Amino acid sequence: EYRASTAAEGLKAAYERGEDDEFVLPTVLGDQQQGPVTIAENDAVLFMNFRADRARELTYPFTDDNFTGFERSQRPALAGFVMLTEYAGDINAACAYPPQSLPNGLGETVSAQGKTQLRIAETEKYAHVTFFFNGGREQPFTGEDRVLVPSPKVATYDLQPEMSAHEVTDKLVERIEQGLYDMVICNYANPDMVGHTGNMAAAIKAAETLDACLQRVVAALEKTGGQCLITADHGNCEQMKDASTGQAHTAHTTFPVPLVYVGPTALTLKDGGRLCDLAPSLLALMGLEQPVDMDGQSLIAAPRG
Repeated sequence: EYRASTAAEGLKAAYERGEDDEFVLPTVLGDQQQGPVTIAENDAVLFMNFRADRARELTYPFTDDNFTGFERSQRPALAGFVMLTEYAGDINAACAYPPQSLPNGLGETVSAQGKTQLRIAETEKYAHVTFFFNGGREQPFTGEDRVLVPSPKVATYDLQPEMSAHEVTDKLVERIEQGLYDMVICNYANPDMVGHTGNMAAAIKAAETLDACLQRVVAALEKTGGQCLITADHGNCEQMKDASTGQAHTAHTTFPVPLVYVGPTALTLKDGGRLCDLAPSLLALMGLEQPVDMDGQSLIAAPRG
């Protein structure tokens, strides 16, 4: 157990132990005589975490009368608890920045047309293909199935750069070959999560793993006459070293990402493009009309002659 008189002192000690911001070990604040500094009666809490999927677990113990995740020896009566963003619809707390309404996204549009869809990812990216992809909606749309593959339980993913990609691919290929879905959304976590570790050798292994998995997915699509778009929402593992400092680069990058079409038709893709163009592109491939709420445009130019 680590102790520190102040948060700044605790952070300094963590750096001296070789820890960085992402991996600071739990530290009790407060000196030995006064005991630990805790949230007390009539305190107000402003939770500054803006990621909904990573703040719920710490919010429920303070706000949920029926919380059973662990035994609470005491629960202070707070003057207030404010979420920076809405972490979940069932949390009884104020919200500084309520969610925007995002009607007629890709999932809702596909569902409204009577089509079926599958969302599949391992734990680390499951919220991305479900909650976030549906515009902050917890419940699946009609015709939407979900598959969650557990991520490996390791301290950092450079220890297992394959993560659960092969298991995700097993289930994905099986469902592609079953032909049950009009649209499948899959997120592979490896290049991002392993890229965050700054470990070059592990990032290479992660990329090799993804190559092997995509090869299997493409083969399944070719076998069934399917088509797909392969892309990313940001870069990471393509830059593993900071050119100015020489240190490991662990953050997302702002480089353009690839967009690859795989299918039976020889298509030409438009140059450039934005993330908001992906949904219209998928709708175009499916022969579905783009709703007026989508301000992107399809990147499918025309079949090649």
